Amino acid sequence: MAGMLVVQVASAKAGGVDYSWGAGALARAHDFTVTMMLYVLYVCYAVGSVMSIISAFIIYIKMQAHEGEIVKNLLTLFGAILFIIGASIVFPAFFGYHI
Repeated sequence: MAGMLVVQVASAKAGGVDYSWGAGALARAHDFTVTMMLYVLYVCYAVGSVMSIISAFIIYIKMQAHEGEIVKNLLTLFGAILFIIGASIVFPAFFGYHI
């Protein structure tokens, strides 16, 4: 009961954000994000290209040996090609950047 009568001091940190960096820091952050986006895009190109080459080689070997299940490997190749195309469209569009 006595605790309800005691006034508690509420302290909120108002204005604790430092805005002195300004637009320069925002421009640097944008440049860093775009640079990293390009690196991620290049890595995705490399992964998709290697996947496509390996898949095409496996399809060639299976066709020469007259083995089955070529459709699965064709779908893998198709998926790698779609990944390369998608990465070149989706990553820049996600950050609102046109290459």
